[in-house]
Amino acid sequence: MNALPLEKLDKLVQRWEEIQAELNRGASPAGYAQLTKEFAELNPVVESIQALRKLEDERRDLEQLLNDPAADRDLTALAQEEIELMGARLAEAQDRLRVQLIPKDAADEKSAILEVRAGTGGDEAALFAADLFRMYSRYAEQHRWKVEIISTSENSLGGYKEIVAAISGRGVFARLKFESGVHRVQRVPVTEASGRIHTSAATVAVLPEAEDIDVEVKPEDIRIDTMRASGAGGQHVNRTDSAVRITHLPTGIVVVSAEKSQHQNRRLAMQVLRSRLYEMEREKAAQSRAAQRRGQVGSGDRSQRVRTYNFPQGRVTDHRIGLTLHKLTEVLEGTGLDEVIDALVAHNQAGELAALSQA
Repeated sequence: MNALPLEKLDKLVQRWEEIQAELNRGASPAGYAQLTKEFAELNPVVESIQALRKLEDERRDLEQLLNDPAADRDLTALAQEEIELMGARLAEAQDRLRVQLIPKDAADEKSAILEVRAGTGGDEAALFAADLFRMYSRYAEQHRWKVEIISTSENSLGGYKEIVAAISGRGVFARLKFESGVHRVQRVPVTEASGRIHTSAATVAVLPEAEDIDVEVKPEDIRIDTMRASGAGGQHVNRTDSAVRITHLPTGIVVVSAEKSQHQNRRLAMQVLRSRLYEMEREKAAQSRAAQRRGQVGSGDRSQRVRTYNFPQGRVTDHRIGLTLHKLTEVLEGTGLDEVIDALVAHNQAGELAALSQA
């Protein structure tokens, strides 16, 4: 493992001290909010730097004692034991600090837009899309996040050809961002009389929820149409004229919301549009940093096969990291999903650390 960047650590501590001084002097209300936010982000990192440096000072003191020919023999024996234990403590402190130095994804703390669409497999794919959406809904409930359905397109068996929802809460995107891609299911469909196992697929997209400050949508760049919600929108909206369709003219992106009142549908459709435009900008930035992304978990490309759910064997396999769990029921219930997500986050951190050491 490469050495920690000492100059960078000094600059972080210096900035932390500067912010403290500015806050003590009394900043303007606008400046105070920004400074306290920056201080809150720096504080745990500086605490780790200080803890590491304290351990390094202790080790130097012990080494001086060992090298002192006049030192008491019993004391030097104790010092030798302490130094041997110190090695593991120092390595742990260094590893913790390395993880904290990984550049933060600005979108990690945001809420997210979740889109699940049936892929190959007809009705069975739509039923699988419904299973996936149920999994994410239960996972959100366990984390006390709010799920708000924006639009749905159902099939006759209760599956989803497409469902779009907003998941609100702190850090939603950080936990769900690696779910984007193609999810496959291997099982005997309810429509299969002969009992043969079929493979179907659904596509998941997780977009960070954009705020007004993240992306500007000019009024002249959008066309808003209201229409009667019908058919795929679900029976409960068939009688209303509240569905809203927003077309972003420069990109051709079309967003429809048909689940709420006209006012709510307009708000939700704009929410999705901003998130899709924000994600487009993030993808452009990611492409420009492509070389730095080597070794990380997949980029979230919706065409990338990410996971297989095998019902006959009761297993879930994430192909990006070679993880297989024989906990299919727990994962689909949402209770076992954290184990998969934790492994993906850890793998991504390892890739980020490798990139950091090469920088």
